[in-house]
Amino acid sequence: MIHDHAEPVSDRVTVSAALVVFGATGDLASRKLYPALAALAGRGQLPRRLVVVGVSRTELDAADLELRARRAMVEAGRSQDELDAFDALDVSFRYVAGNAGDPDTYGRLSRTLAECDAAQGTAGNRLYYLATIPQLFPTIVAGLDDAGLAAEPAGTFRRLVIEKPFGHDRASARALNEALHRGFAEHQIFRIDHYLAKETVQNILALRFANAIFEPLWNRRYVDHVQITVAESLGVGHRATFYEQSGALRDIVQNHALQVLALMAMEAPASFEADAIRDEKVKLLRSVQCLTPTAVPPPVVRGQYAPGILDGNLVPGYRDEEGVSDTSDVETYLALTIDIDNWRWSGVPFYLRTGKRLSRRVTEVVLQYKPVPFLALPPGAVESLEPNAMVLRIQPEEGIEILFAAKVPGSPFQVRTVPLDFSYRGFAESAPEAYERVLFDALLGDATLFIREDEVDEAWRIVQPLIDAFDAAAVPLHPYPAGSWGPVEADQLLRHGDRWRQP
Repeated sequence: MIHDHAEPVSDRVTVSAALVVFGATGDLASRKLYPALAALAGRGQLPRRLVVVGVSRTELDAADLELRARRAMVEAGRSQDELDAFDALDVSFRYVAGNAGDPDTYGRLSRTLAECDAAQGTAGNRLYYLATIPQLFPTIVAGLDDAGLAAEPAGTFRRLVIEKPFGHDRASARALNEALHRGFAEHQIFRIDHYLAKETVQNILALRFANAIFEPLWNRRYVDHVQITVAESLGVGHRATFYEQSGALRDIVQNHALQVLALMAMEAPASFEADAIRDEKVKLLRSVQCLTPTAVPPPVVRGQYAPGILDGNLVPGYRDEEGVSDTSDVETYLALTIDIDNWRWSGVPFYLRTGKRLSRRVTEVVLQYKPVPFLALPPGAVESLEPNAMVLRIQPEEGIEILFAAKVPGSPFQVRTVPLDFSYRGFAESAPEAYERVLFDALLGDATLFIREDEVDEAWRIVQPLIDAFDAAAVPLHPYPAGSWGPVEADQLLRHGDRWRQP
């Protein structure tokens, strides 16, 4: 596949632009986008002239939108310095009321954007952010295309930002990409997976490729197995309607988990350009075997949380949550064994688990190294010694931990496992929140942290057999008590001698 490329990327936004937010009065815009603008202003990362153009069905005017945006910044806890920095910029607000399916909406938007070019000097640059339900993506793209708002005149940019989910299965993802390409070339499309904007996820690249002491050990010769855990202590909450349609497979595995896997296991890119990195991620995903539930032993364990005790409180089971069917067979837990067929990782199992209402909230990646072949230590020096491991903590406390053996001070000679710990708290600089990073990169035109079309397709290829098996009720659903680490059947997924790490 040949990919067209965006313009070269600088280290800060220097061009004026119009940020067009579809769904401007919605929850995502208020909780994430408007506060991100204040944070970016505080770091000097917004252009001096920016127009925020809201598009929504709600009848408002520009002043109402600005009031909502500023209130959202305050409610999100943005500092006074950040708010002052935002005020110091030439930021204007405009508003277009209308239905996404009405062609007149895009006619009014076109006229508004032309006025912005003339009055605010936005020079034809547009960033369209679709903060709406995914079902509206094709409708909005068609409306933009029909109104002539998608094509890029020379010397301008027209970019489209969309949120996951990118389809419901492989066929619908391909249909969505076809709809997006009706008006936008691939280099104009920025598909967000906010996990990729987390500092520790990005630090995987630095850890692997900027340190000579780690990369030589990052292969089947030294690594016994890899564990990826995405655990949440919360239940589905207000997302029950969405979760009933997605489950853990679509919500976490197909996107977040496989993206982390790709960064962990890919080969070194030829450069740090966006497509060089994404090329290597795609090559890695193509090496991942499809998850076939009919294999022996099956590579998947599926679960759903039942009532249990969490943090000393009795919490309901999934089927007792508001908006959930009392006969629901949607999985809230998945454990998988993933095999990668390439030279670096052949024979190394990648264990992946994700779930809701687990014992604690934690996302981490663990490289479990092989045990030493021989312990040349005095008798009784070691009662129990774990093999070396590297733990990459993605949330809630980002950092890296290395577990190694060391002698206990004093006498007699005793050896035990100790941690070498790095935490992002050691940096004076504060890490930007995920949406700050993706909004900045989209304005900049840096697609490194965004998902390319072929990445989406390969991820769906991997999980499609599981989707088909789940739909056919061919994989059992095991209950597990809230507050546990999932169904006990997940232990049977592991090779003899392996066990899940308890964070």
